Amino acid sequence: MKVFDLQRMAFDKVPPEFLAEVVIRSLFTFVLVFLFLKMTGRRGVRQMSLFEVLIILTLGSAAGDVAFYDDVPMLPVFAVFVSLALLYRLVMWLMAKSGKIQDLLEGKAIVIVEEGQLAWENVRKANMTELDFFMELRLSSIEQLGQIRLAIMETNGQISVFYYDDEDVKPGLCILPDSLTQRFNVVPGPGQYACVKCSYIVSMQAGDHQLCPRCMNPIWMKVSRAKRIA
Repeated sequence: MKVFDLQRMAFDKVPPEFLAEVVIRSLFTFVLVFLFLKMTGRRGVRQMSLFEVLIILTLGSAAGDVAFYDDVPMLPVFAVFVSLALLYRLVMWLMAKSGKIQDLLEGKAIVIVEEGQLAWENVRKANMTELDFFMELRLSSIEQLGQIRLAIMETNGQISVFYYDDEDVKPGLCILPDSLTQRFNVVPGPGQYACVKCSYIVSMQAGDHQLCPRCMNPIWMKVSRAKRIA
């Protein structure tokens, strides 16, 4: 085999005329995927449920093969589209009838912050870390967890946040990046400190060094009392 053979790299065993067929095949698969997305409604990728993403990936795999493989016929891909469309309609109907089926296929919303503190047990059960959603909270101009009355991770991965009024904001864990915060194994002075892992708040004296009673983490941060910037 000749290395860097441009003819082989560009066309391999297919004739140049096959490029015109690729255009037709690509248009065919584009129309199929477009029609399916229209069926699911005008929603962005982040608003899709896990089941809908799985359907799109399955259809995309079939559509990708037919677009550029000359030995993949187009009619079976259309059959895949019809089958997935019917499956989607059936599952949507079943989920409307049964909450258990909906929970199985789409999951449940998870409370991640409650009354200014991380809902640590929920986070552990969901196999998440605090870093999974602190960035999302920062994008909503949240500096510290005490600004939040309730935060819920929805089944599509988005986070719904319900805030305290300014006069009701609590002291809480600052969620700014590490480079903008100070962390301590031994606290430098008296006051309230928040566990950097689970946000549990403890009053300590200068020189104290202890493990968090909730998550056994040894690292602490001074609580923040910052108000939310709208």
